[in-house]
Amino acid sequence: MGVLFVLVVGLVAGTISGIVGTGSSIMLMPVLVYEYGPKQAVPIMAVAAVLANLSRILAWWREVDWRACAAYSVTGIPAAALGARTLLALPSHAVDVAIGLFLIAMVPARHWLARHQLTANLWHLALGGAVIGFLTGIVVSTGPLSVPLFLFYGLTKGAFLATEAASSLGLYFSKSVTFERLGALTPDIALKGLVAGASLMSGAFIAKRFVLRLKPDAFRLVMDAIMIAAGLSMLWNATQSP
Repeated sequence: MGVLFVLVVGLVAGTISGIVGTGSSIMLMPVLVYEYGPKQAVPIMAVAAVLANLSRILAWWREVDWRACAAYSVTGIPAAALGARTLLALPSHAVDVAIGLFLIAMVPARHWLARHQLTANLWHLALGGAVIGFLTGIVVSTGPLSVPLFLFYGLTKGAFLATEAASSLGLYFSKSVTFERLGALTPDIALKGLVAGASLMSGAFIAKRFVLRLKPDAFRLVMDAIMIAAGLSMLWNATQSP
């Protein structure tokens, strides 16, 4: 029953994240912690996130902006490995508080920047990749952090989902490899991550038909909602940490 519950929540989380580009880790992580414990949940989610991002790439393959992906990944991949190593010595609940507040603050900030027609370029993506990559190695999910960055770059709907996923894939793969080298990703944990990731992948393909019907303004409103929810979730997780 436990595995079935993980699969059901994973399917729902994969569908929602397939629509808005993030949120699968935030929804699935509490279930993984309940079922497997916190020490196993983090590497399980890292493996599942690799599959989740891969599915969004496959669903929107033709719309990936490979230049943006390369600019973000070239700094983000090594930063994610460094962050995963730092995780062993850093109190993650403090980072959760900082990211939670940042996510909530980004909603009014995004609207202010949109009114002033500010945009991001490839250099901004490279800088953001370094910062977000490092944080990705430390905490369970920083997906919402990359949302405003790629939106400011001018991507939306399928192009946004595909490019953000392609850029995040390398980060989570780097994190998973680092966990494996540090002995935190055993074959049993990897198998559990593949099972959870399979449900996330299925949700991404279900989501595609909904994304195609979304108008750009509605898409941005959904993004605002998920960022606020993600921020509040991270603040709540921080209060539950010992």
